[in-house]
Amino acid sequence: MRAISTDNAAPVGGPYSQAVVAGDFVYLAGTVPAQPDGNLVRGTFAEQAHAVFTNLSRVAEAAGTDLDHAVRVGVHLREWNDFDEMNTIFAQYFKGPVPPVRTTLPVALTGFDIEVDAVLYTGP
Repeated sequence: MRAISTDNAAPVGGPYSQAVVAGDFVYLAGTVPAQPDGNLVRGTFAEQAHAVFTNLSRVAEAAGTDLDHAVRVGVHLREWNDFDEMNTIFAQYFKGPVPPVRTTLPVALTGFDIEVDAVLYTGP
């Protein structure tokens, strides 16, 4: 196993890695709508969602892969009413030949509207 970190994505906020490579899998930690300097993106749901997916993409790149290799994605929404908009934005970032499985849950997020984690497969 090896930990992955990059200064090009939002920093972690605790004792965990931005990603871990374990064999043919890359586990991306949940990311929030923050800039690489740690400041939260304050804006519309769409602006926050794009920041989250951009962060995930940058961490995937640091691990030598991309979001097209996603096999599982977990989406946490503060407001269930954002589901349709999230779905539209999600499709812009996950374009692989096989769509990943996904769980989307409403949760009590504080200070932002969306958090997303993913598992990528880099094997044959």
